[in-house]
Formats: sequence, structure tokens, C-alpha cells
Amino acid sequence: MGFTGSTRLVIMMVASLWGMSIANKDWGSGYNHTNWGWGWGPYHPPNQTQGPNKINVGGSENWHFGFNYTEWAFQNGPFYFNDTLVFKYDPPSNNTFPHSVYLLPNLWSFLTCDLRRAKMIASPTQGGGDGFHFVLNRWRPYYFACGERNGFHCKVGRMRFMVVPFFRWNH
Repeated sequence: MGFTGSTRLVIMMVASLWGMSIANKDWGSGYNHTNWGWGWGPYHPPNQTQGPNKINVGGSENWHFGFNYTEWAFQNGPFYFNDTLVFKYDPPSNNTFPHSVYLLPNLWSFLTCDLRRAKMIASPTQGGGDGFHFVLNRWRPYYFACGERNGFHCKVGRMRFMVVPFFRWNH
């Protein structure tokens, strides 16, 4: 009995997420001295706030072509349930290329920058001023990408990242 390609991919993703969730250098000898990583230890910083955070995507770099947002998300996580991601980018002009924000439906679309079934959640004009706000209000993987120039910004400009929000445990 063999698995199909999509089943293997799902098993691999679940195993990877599970592995990352328990990764801890103190793990061993049957006891985890960091309380299972729920906000403790060197790899899981404690929650600094009691409620949701507002996070500027890309930090001071904002949302622009050529910045590695996958690396940014990895370095700035974890993200939590009900956190708000703020996408700030310049509106289109003679001096700037337009940007947008798309929500991709699955991992394969994310990996290949396939926008055919993606949903535009912010147009090129919505990133100015205070930016476009997106609340992580469901426990699921969110795949974000810039959809401009038929996925060129996603593929070549590295304007894509994914997050899976954690639940915030208050101590």
C-alpha cells in the first residue's frame, strides 16, 4: 500500500511542524526543564503582552521587492492567534512598482508562486498610510505573497512568507 504524492507531502508537513514544536536543546532524559516550551526557554521567548500584537511585515523594511520575507518570518516568530500583520508599501507611482498582498490557498501554491486560486486581500493602493491590516484569527497556515507581475515579485523578489499562529498561553 503506497501513499500518493499529496499524502506524503501532508505527512512530511505534519512531521515537520511537530518536530519544530518540540525542538528544544534541553530535551532529553525524560524531562523537559523548560515546561514543554510553552513560552519558556531560549527557543520560545515568553509572551511580552497579554493580548494580540501588531506586527509590521518586514519590520522597518516594510513590504518591498528583494527582501527575504520567509527569513524575516522565521526570525520574528512565533506569531500568535489574533495578532495583526500590517503590510506597508508605497502606492503605485511613476517611481515605484505596485505591490499587493495575496492569500495563497495551500503549500504547493506558496512553493511555486501559483496565483491562480489565490485571493487578493490588499490591492496596490491599500498599503499606504497606516498600511493594510490582516488579523490571524484562525488556527491554520497562512501563505502570503505579492501577486504583482504574474508572480514575479513572489518568485524572484522573495515577497512571500507563511505563518501558523500559536495560541497565546497567559501565565
